[in-house]
Amino acid sequence: MQLNSPKSIGILLGTLYGIFMRLFVELVNAYNLGSLVSISFMFLVPVAIGYIRIHFEYNESKTLTKRQMITIAWQPIFVFLFVSIITLLEGSICVAMALPAFMFFASIGGLLAGFVRKRKIKKANSSLLSIALLPILLSPIEVNFLHLSKTYEVTNSIAINAPINVVWQQLANVSDIKPQEVPFSLTQLIGVPKPLKASMNASGIGAVRTSTWQKGVVFKEVITDWQPNKKMLYKFEINPDLIPDDALDKHVKLGGEYFSPLYGGYQLSEDKSGNTILTLKTTVQDNTNFGVYSRIWGEVIFQDFHHSLLTLMKNRAEKSTTAAVSYN
Repeated sequence: MQLNSPKSIGILLGTLYGIFMRLFVELVNAYNLGSLVSISFMFLVPVAIGYIRIHFEYNESKTLTKRQMITIAWQPIFVFLFVSIITLLEGSICVAMALPAFMFFASIGGLLAGFVRKRKIKKANSSLLSIALLPILLSPIEVNFLHLSKTYEVTNSIAINAPINVVWQQLANVSDIKPQEVPFSLTQLIGVPKPLKASMNASGIGAVRTSTWQKGVVFKEVITDWQPNKKMLYKFEINPDLIPDDALDKHVKLGGEYFSPLYGGYQLSEDKSGNTILTLKTTVQDNTNFGVYSRIWGEVIFQDFHHSLLTLMKNRAEKSTTAAVSYN
């Protein structure tokens, strides 16, 4: 691939534009003029990157199909995100969460560039400049006037072949969790720490349950409802300043500016077969403007957490029941 070919120029300029916007938004964030966690950066910047890539490709090939416009537009996206990781501009969690949106909106940018170039619209370079400047112009408006904070609940249940009182004993204090006790999950793949243990300083309302995760992540859960063999509810007390910077990307840090669990808890019931139904619910606050996109990721991540924790409780309770039966 020649460095001065339209293909190389499109990839290079698309990548440089992405890096420039990443650094620019970080700079103006202090003046409340931009944010990385914004529609302008998350959705409009990849549109511009894809537009740049296809705009220059048309200098060499004017017979691009729509499919080519869609996929070729991803090239500078992949390079930009790779550079962001190796230069520590972003962590793996943020990159994984951004990638689907970046690819989708880069494709829109590529199709838009193809539409403009195919119809030989005059001043194509002016159109390119307008697309590139759009995130810069809209970002201050969004940051200062658009606030779409929302709260939602994520709930999961699991059937456990053990008495309710045995399952209840697994909830408050969770002894050291061995790696094989937690099933492999998507959150682990993208770099989210795994739980290690949990301990209570007392029992009943007002007691504090301390959860410890990998990478030095520690947070507290203050008990708000305590009904033995029925429910244990709590509110999260998370100090983001006490969570190491390298444990979770700062834009998705627990208790941070954009994303935080508020309340949670376990509830127990019994089905017709005598199995215990253990339900875990978490109330999440989302302060991003991403709407459905961030909701999907929130659901995926917390359902993943829930699945891991519920599976742990199930295996330990059933193992304890089997051991008790064998002993007797």
